[in-house]
Amino acid sequence: MRNEELTNLLAPVVAAMGLECLGVEFSPSHGNSLVRVYIDAADRAITVDDCEAVSREVSATLDVNDPVAGRYTLEVSSPGFDRPLFTPAQFGRFLGRAARVEVNLPIAGRRRFQGAILAIEGTDVILDQDGTAVRIAHANIHKARLVPVYDEAAGKAAKGRKARK
Repeated sequence: MRNEELTNLLAPVVAAMGLECLGVEFSPSHGNSLVRVYIDAADRAITVDDCEAVSREVSATLDVNDPVAGRYTLEVSSPGFDRPLFTPAQFGRFLGRAARVEVNLPIAGRRRFQGAILAIEGTDVILDQDGTAVRIAHANIHKARLVPVYDEAAGKAAKGRKARK
């Protein structure tokens, strides 16, 4: 089962609860696989109650459809400060912010990139890697996360704003 297939199965369940399914990470293992579902709300922070409610509904859906072979652990999580990015549209929400991206197939000999998200063109993500624009096909992205911006005065991660100098 691929992450995209699990997301397609579970996103409507999460949407029916008034929340957004950002994406699903599936980590297969011989003993106990992991299914992690990231949820978000447009106008408020995600609560533990949200995670519990989504966990119950998603668990029931997984039980009925049985898409994961063997034993697995289900985790439902908010995106956090180092928010995972699953789709080109999600990258587009954070233009100008720094992201850490790992690719499946190397680009110019590299598999890891970190820099500001410059643009989204079709399904390609354009990232500033050390002053050079790098085009990354979304299909080649293995994993991507925002780089947290820390508010040095408060010692906490700041959502959507730059650290004070």
